[in-house]
Amino acid sequence: MTQFLNAITLLVHDYDQAIAYYTGKLGFDLIEDTRLSEDKRWVLVAPPGAKETRILLAKAANNEQGKSVGNQTGGRVFLFLQTDDFRSDYQRMKTSGIDFCETPREEIYGTVVVFQDLYGNKWDLLQLKTP
Repeated sequence: MTQFLNAITLLVHDYDQAIAYYTGKLGFDLIEDTRLSEDKRWVLVAPPGAKETRILLAKAANNEQGKSVGNQTGGRVFLFLQTDDFRSDYQRMKTSGIDFCETPREEIYGTVVVFQDLYGNKWDLLQLKTP
């Protein structure tokens, strides 16, 4: 039996604003944008070339959910964007206005830098060392 994570929900304030950020600034692909009701859409984005896991951009539906936008993990790094060309992706993201929290650093597992998305969620951009 094979299993994998199909999608991870990311709460957002506005669908179109989030789509613009993830496709425009991060360079993700818009996989699907289907209207489910007047207020709800099924919006999936993913890094180019991603084969399995997508991000479901879910508009906060009430005040409680709205309070969690940008802080889904209590200030910890939430998502890990792995690359095979750290320097190029870092430069492209920097040029497109991504908000980096630090300068890139070398760790025993690879090269990493923390950035924040438009809502303040923290991400790692990382390139793992090859064994």
